Amino acid sequence: MSERQPGTPRPRVAETSSGGFVLCSDGSFRVALIGRLNRGGRIDWCVPKGHPEGDETSEQAAVREIAEETGLVAEVLEHLGDIVYEFQTPEKTIVKTVHHFLLQQVGGELSIENDPDHEAVDVQWFALDELEKQLTHENEKKLARKVIEWARAEE
Repeated sequence: MSERQPGTPRPRVAETSSGGFVLCSDGSFRVALIGRLNRGGRIDWCVPKGHPEGDETSEQAAVREIAEETGLVAEVLEHLGDIVYEFQTPEKTIVKTVHHFLLQQVGGELSIENDPDHEAVDVQWFALDELEKQLTHENEKKLARKVIEWARAEE
């Protein structure tokens, strides 16, 4: 691996992930979130998501990643929006696009046992009115507001 020379721009690399907010099948308008340990050893609550594999569509990747990270079988209800952000590694700048969906649980039970990367350390149901307090990332809190608006329209 060659080291980047000081003053040379980092190469920019595009990455994509998909995931979303899964509504509980019992009609309670609860959403499944996963907990991941941050660098400080605390749990960050976030939306389950991950990279597409092979020729998966964004929707297919979201459904698979949710099943792996939460144990839930879910169907896509609608596209909520995309989040684009950048971060740097010592070698490159990554421009990441995350496609977020609203999904409905159709089977399965909460479990982190099938998470292949063991990134999730916990998974729990949270009431819609708890999402803004529980979610760690501001961009996911904004999408949670769309989920809340959707649920209000359904009541």
